[in-house]
Amino acid sequence: MSMPVFDTAAIERAATADLVFEAVRESLIAHAHGRTTVPPPLHLRFPDTDGDCHVKAGWVTGDPDFTVKIATGFYGNPAAGLPTNHGLVCVISAQTGQVRAILDDRGLLTAWRTAAAGALITHAMARPDATTLAVFGTGEQARLQVEWLARLRPIAAILVHGRSWDRARALCEELTARGQHARPASAEEAAGADMVVTTTPASAPVLESAHVRDGAHVTGIGADMPHKNELPPALFGRAALIATDDHDQCLHHGDFGHAVRAGAVTATDDTPVGLLLEKPAERPDDAITVVDLTGVGALDAAVASAVLRELTR
Repeated sequence: MSMPVFDTAAIERAATADLVFEAVRESLIAHAHGRTTVPPPLHLRFPDTDGDCHVKAGWVTGDPDFTVKIATGFYGNPAAGLPTNHGLVCVISAQTGQVRAILDDRGLLTAWRTAAAGALITHAMARPDATTLAVFGTGEQARLQVEWLARLRPIAAILVHGRSWDRARALCEELTARGQHARPASAEEAAGADMVVTTTPASAPVLESAHVRDGAHVTGIGADMPHKNELPPALFGRAALIATDDHDQCLHHGDFGHAVRAGAVTATDDTPVGLLLEKPAERPDDAITVVDLTGVGALDAAVASAVLRELTR
């Protein structure tokens, strides 16, 4: 019997937003309580082509499957008419070690689980009356963060900041066509939104701490390798609450780690994201909150297993 390989179209039909949100939320909570196995990710860089590759594995305790995932990001691809991200997920039985299926998702599930994680924690930590959203970045993840957060709360206005004004304008036009009110903005103006999400491969901070207003929430998505850095250490120093998806990963190659090494905060100043999804913390209206997401292999396992169940019903 040959091993099943499911293509992107089949995966996209099976992976509903509700399914992805539930799998991501439950796996982040399980991870916060130590009910996962997640080895350190493997990173490869390709400086000549502005590319990188992540290999991540994960298992949620008690689940029938674990996964090994390859995810690539080649940031010059759009100029050649190619998508930035690609990859696949290998789903393996946690009882027998046999490969159950290959999900040839071309990076789709990574993009969606990242979008769901960002949306869930931004919604949980932002003020209930926060309605303006700024995204730093103009790629697929910037668009997805808007779309997935809009599933959870109303967004009155969207500010988009990118290195290319033309790409920022193009993303705004796409979001506006989908019913959102979006416009390009400077880095200073975008940093002053109620909710700020950064989705870039930057190696230096994309905003200044002083431009973030009291009462704002900031979610960092892009710093998922040691050389990347989106959020300034001083912003962590201003935060009343800092959350991380994986403490060790964020110390090693996240923005939280940059802040710790800069002396802005200590290595024990973070709270697991999953605990805040399980029971949101009370926050003063003028408090700044910051989240550092580096991507956890347990999320890939949970989402892939849920999708495979749908595909094999």
